[in-house]
Amino acid sequence: MIFTRHSDNVELAPWTRPRPVGVIDIGSNSVRLVVYEGPFRAPTPIFNEKELCGLGRNLASTGVLGPEATTCALGALKRFRAIADVLNVSTLKVIATAAARDARDGSAFIKKAEQILNVRVHVLTGQEEATVAAQGVMMGVTNPDGIAADLGGGSIELVDIKDGRIRNAVTLPLGGLRLIENTGSNVEDAAAIIDEALSRLDWLKDGRNRTFYAIGGTWRAFAKMHMAESDYPLNVMHEYDLDTDEAIKFADKIRKSKRLTDFTGASLVSKQRREVVPYGAILMQRLLTRMKPKVVQFSVFGVREGIVYSLLSDEERAKDPLLSYCDRLANLYARSAAHAHELCKWTDMLFDHPDLAETPHQRRLRHAACLISDIGWRAHPDYRGEQSLDAIAHSALSGIDHPGRIFLALSIYFRHVGRGDAKGDNLSTRLRKASGKQHLNRALIVGTAVRAAHMLSIGMPDIILNTTLSYEDGTLVWSIPKAHANLNGARLGRRFCSLAKTVDCDAEVRIVG
Repeated sequence: MIFTRHSDNVELAPWTRPRPVGVIDIGSNSVRLVVYEGPFRAPTPIFNEKELCGLGRNLASTGVLGPEATTCALGALKRFRAIADVLNVSTLKVIATAAARDARDGSAFIKKAEQILNVRVHVLTGQEEATVAAQGVMMGVTNPDGIAADLGGGSIELVDIKDGRIRNAVTLPLGGLRLIENTGSNVEDAAAIIDEALSRLDWLKDGRNRTFYAIGGTWRAFAKMHMAESDYPLNVMHEYDLDTDEAIKFADKIRKSKRLTDFTGASLVSKQRREVVPYGAILMQRLLTRMKPKVVQFSVFGVREGIVYSLLSDEERAKDPLLSYCDRLANLYARSAAHAHELCKWTDMLFDHPDLAETPHQRRLRHAACLISDIGWRAHPDYRGEQSLDAIAHSALSGIDHPGRIFLALSIYFRHVGRGDAKGDNLSTRLRKASGKQHLNRALIVGTAVRAAHMLSIGMPDIILNTTLSYEDGTLVWSIPKAHANLNGARLGRRFCSLAKTVDCDAEVRIVG
């Protein structure tokens, strides 16, 4: 790839605050700057801004970039260069995609952009764009297996990902702006153009019963609208899943609608974006009908995150994105990150029982919950539960689906409020309703366990792992050494009894040694 790794990115400690990394994406519809806190396995944006310039709006008919669009784009790049300087960005990568690649005056535009930014602008080939989009999915999804589709204003990149490898990749001129121009703004005429282009891709049938990863602003707008229509409790789009039949049904509804503003979620979509949404909907409909995937999953990770992924060492890439992110949160916000890791091992003892047997995925979620269990300690005690729940439910987590996200949020909620029932139509009530019974019960067990542990350890390391949990004839026994006996008390006993109740046991706190 054209993006090289940097040796100074290797083995960064989770609590290190390196200088930020920035990516500017000059697309056919939008020009965007995203600045990430550092070159991490699960990068968090600290700044994100776009300008919808429409560089590729009239490209199909004129062959050149419009003067108004280029003026808009160059103006945005001046601001982005200044922002990168203010944020002390260490590495600034700039890419350009279909519009700059295909326009006759693309080279002249790129030269002006480089003069403004004082860095090289990499004009991606279609193959490179597909590859970087796939790397973005690898960054944000654990072990992706399916076909990723990155939809822009000028083109769509389709790429098959399996076992960490890219098997097939192609770029097609089916972006929203290009379809608008080629159909004379008649969305129904787009179906024939799309079908003709897709008919040449025999390998699309390999997507059957796998995942279709939808990437790009147009399909994010699609997801926003569906969330609003279904009154979904979360506002996070990453790894939002739709059954294929439901996605086709909703796409058809958008396609046949005379006005997008008739949809509940239309107000969540910018006016500039609304014109391309029907074209994105019909493209999704035609792709899904041909591929027959098991599920549609929306990814907010795309080419920009793929570029950051290309900068990582092999060791950093190999990390679990969810646990890596939670570890950083613990180091940044918990009273003791060491204690957070101790909770993972301590709760291993609790779940060492046939009735609580875990899958590797469930164990991974439990460990993630332990790592972030104390990040809300600075909040007022009366509001820690709801505030922590909201923070986790809508955080920039990656490598986790929405049921897992809800599990984490509820686990941390129960860690602060215990078994008490939520009242009213707040987020905790809505997430409980959205959670499956098994997920909800496990969240309660993890939350009450961590709640009890914190009462003994006070969130400090080198205490909790000196104690043991065991099951003896229907009783959950917590053995505490004499050295920590004075930390025992009535409140600790009540919290431990609450934990024992969640696993259908009696409770005994035993002082030993």
